[in-house]
Amino acid sequence: MDKASISRFILLVVAVVNAVLNLLGYQTIPDDLANHLVAFISGVYFIFMAWKNNYLSKKGRAQKKALKKQGLH
Repeated sequence: MDKASISRFILLVVAVVNAVLNLLGYQTIPDDLANHLVAFISGVYFIFMAWKNNYLSKKGRAQKKALKKQGLH
């Protein structure tokens, strides 16, 4: 695994833990602005990862087609 993959995974874990704690009523970040920033950043991150990992782009569809052709998907 490369450093980018590890940092993305750590960011995902932190965002999910923060979201779960907020849902349970624990204020993990006392400032409302910080909570909004974390929610926004994690939302953008999740959308980006969904785009990157789900063959939605032209390049991604070509990759999926190539994987199917090779019997790897």
